[in-house]
Parts: sequence; structure tokens; C-alpha cells
Amino acid sequence: MHIARLLTASLLGVAFACTSIQDPAPQAPVAAAAAQNISATGFPETFESGVKTAYTTGSVTLGSGSWTLNDALLGNTTADRKTGTQSVRVRNVGSLSMNFNTTAGAGVITVQHAVYGTDGSSQWELWASTNGGSSYAKVGSTITTSSTSLGTASFTANLTGNVRLQIRKTSGGTNRINIDNVTIEQYGGTTTPPPTGTAKKFLFDGSHGELAGNADWVLDVNSGVASSIPTPAQSGITSTTSETYWTGAISAWGVALVKRGHTVEQLPAGGRITYGDATNTQDLSKYSVFVVDEPNVVFTAAEKTAILRYVQNGGGLFMISDHIISDRNNDGWDSPEIWNDLMQNNSVQANPFGFSVNSDNIVENSSNALVSSTNPIMNGALGTVSQLSFHNGATMTLSPTANSTVQGLIWRVGVAQGNSSVMAASSTFGTGRVVIIGDSSPADDGTGSPGNTVYDGWNENVSHARLHLNASLWLAKL
Repeated sequence: MHIARLLTASLLGVAFACTSIQDPAPQAPVAAAAAQNISATGFPETFESGVKTAYTTGSVTLGSGSWTLNDALLGNTTADRKTGTQSVRVRNVGSLSMNFNTTAGAGVITVQHAVYGTDGSSQWELWASTNGGSSYAKVGSTITTSSTSLGTASFTANLTGNVRLQIRKTSGGTNRINIDNVTIEQYGGTTTPPPTGTAKKFLFDGSHGELAGNADWVLDVNSGVASSIPTPAQSGITSTTSETYWTGAISAWGVALVKRGHTVEQLPAGGRITYGDATNTQDLSKYSVFVVDEPNVVFTAAEKTAILRYVQNGGGLFMISDHIISDRNNDGWDSPEIWNDLMQNNSVQANPFGFSVNSDNIVENSSNALVSSTNPIMNGALGTVSQLSFHNGATMTLSPTANSTVQGLIWRVGVAQGNSSVMAASSTFGTGRVVIIGDSSPADDGTGSPGNTVYDGWNENVSHARLHLNASLWLAKL
């Protein structure tokens, strides 16, 4: 929170508190009017099932269906780059081909890839057939694989009807590559986004120390607890309702969402972060966007898997960090470390989003923003974003080699718009989307729960509300 403005550098050993702001209007990443943005049946294909130990051409039944592997096998050695226990290993000019169709078209397709062991680089291509495999057409550009870490290649096919895919290794000779985690997003034949009036559900995390110390990064607090459903009831919110309707320091965010016809909930302390657990009434599968504002409790291994699988399968994740040495509950973890742990130490994929949070502490107002007439976050429904103010926040470093979709949005004053000193960024992973802002101050609406001192960063400049709202809408694929 902005209380850190009052502290000098000599006090950096004391946990700072940065604020958060809001007025957003996110929406959902799942179903669209024409079945867009939903994973095709059986996908992602993780290659975890099935056995094929020889390069000889043959078919194998996997989770999505039958695939033919030509000069390729399912590798499970320590030299095979993979998430889970195995991935496809291809050599020479081998290929892997679907023997079945996905019947709801193919929009965005992603494929994870890396070199096998210490082999040299190779190239490969994605091809698609719309006539049951009688003929194929190349999709996108030729991909070069040179890294020993899995990266994500993204292709926009936008094909309707029956579609089957083929991945062809085209160069590199006996150098081998690993292929893993193929995702296909359904495509309904239109690029028109769903109407903004389509109701979506947003879940704000309150289970990871968001109320620790002087933090107040939830929608509503009742008797010191961030309850699952904010009160008074959302049904009482009208176009003129004040953000003080709820008492959390990011209540303006929630109220704004409700005004746009959406539903907001909180995951309370003790709540479970799961994905695909029917016994959890607040399972991530029930929500379009998951918002986590400055977590102060490290995610468990199971929680990390749930969050990453949720995004990989189409969910939107809004990540907010704070500066280094901001451990509000004195458990040895602050938000930059917690976010990096999620991305670096998980069972799904290392560095899945293509960025890491730096161990710095920045105070500045930057107008070094991406200028784009087509970027929906920087120039979206809520208007153009031109600046971002940090009151003790952390920057990010981007890694396009890990995820080619990562995009810087705002940088520190005076630096080149590259991969360093990034204040806000976005990326995609699988069929889902991610946004990160390095400071909780811009989302703080200045009116928190009793006993906490917060500051109004949301209204500090017009771009703050626009950034959070546009990003929320983009995460929700609206």
C-alpha cells in the first residue's frame, strides 16, 4: 500500500504494504457465442496415456484419440523434455498425425516443443486437413526448435467443421525433438467476440494472505473475514451504487464488474484452489477469470497444478505482485517470490507464461506505454492506456523463448520497450490468458475494511481503471 511512500530506503527490511485499485469489468474466457475459446473435446493432448517405444510407424491410442507416429515414439527418459511422464520424440523427417477429426473447428492451436537431450536444432511445421486427411495445408510459419526447455508455439488456424492436425519435422536430420501438450481451441467460424452483456463469473482470491498485515486486497470483509459472497447482495447494485457498498480495498473492481452484469465471488481463507474437483463449490472450472492480488502465502504443489491447468484449458488469470521485501505475514514469502515459485516450480511447465518477477522496489509514474490501435488491453473498450504509477512495485523480465506470446505493455521511464524493466505484461498459455501488473497500488480504491490504512490509486490517473478493466475484458475473451 502507499504507506511505503513514507518509508526510507533504510527501512527496506520492514515489510511494505502497497495498495490496489479497481473499477474493472472482466469477463469470461470460456464459452463464446459461436463456441469459440473452448478447448476441443479431448484436448489438451498431453501424451500421458498410451505406449509406443519404437520409431517404426504405428498408431497409438491417446487421451484425445488415435494418432499415427511416424519415425516417432512416446519418450519417458530423463532426456525427453516433457511435463508429466512422457512426450512425443520425433527424429529425421518424422511426423505425428491425428487419425480422427475435431468436429467443432480449430481456432488457436498451441504446441510445446524442445530439443531432445543435447541434440542440435531442428525445424517443424503444423499442417491441417479439413477433408478427413485426404489433403493438408500448412498452418502458420515453420518453427525452429533449439531450446532444451519446452517453449510454446501458437498458430491461428480459424478453420470450421471437421479438422485434423499433423506435425511434421522438416529438418535437422537425426536430431530429435520432443512435442508435448497440444491444445486446440474450438472455432465457430466468426471472429466477433461475445457481447459485453454476457454474464461471466469472477473469483477473487482471499485465501493466500490477502488480508495479512495492512493488506486489504479483497472485495469485502465481514467481521474480519473475506466471505465467499460479498454482502450486501450483488442484486442491490445499480448504475449509481458507490464502491463503498463493499468494504474491501478492491471493492470498486467488484462493483464495476457487477454493474456490467457479471458475478463476483471470493475464495475465503481456508478455501481450496482446485480445478476439476466436483466436490469444491468454488472450483476454478466454475469461473471465467481468477484474480489474485498480492498473495502472501505460497501456493501448494496441488494449487499450482490447478491454476496452470485452469489457464491452459481456457481460464483467465489476473496476477498482481508487489515489491520485494513485502512479506506482510512474516512467513518468509512475499509476492514476487510466490509468483516466481508458481511459474518455476510446478509439475505442468517451467516458465509457462514467459516472464518472471524481479526483486526490485520501484516508485515512479511511467508514460512509457505500448502504443497500439489493435491491442485490446492498451486500447480497449474502456479507452486508451497511457501511463502507470508504481508506489513500491516490482518489474518483470520477459522471456519470449519460453513463451513467444508474451507482450510487454508498460515499461519504466526511459528504457527501451524490450524484455527488461516491464511494469505490466500479458501472455497466453494453452487456450487461456494471463495479465500481470507489478504493483498492488493501482488497484487500491482507498476505502478498505476497518482498521486498515489504504490509498486511492484507482483514481490516481484515468489509465489505472482503463488498464485493469481492459485487461479484465481481454482475460474474459470479451
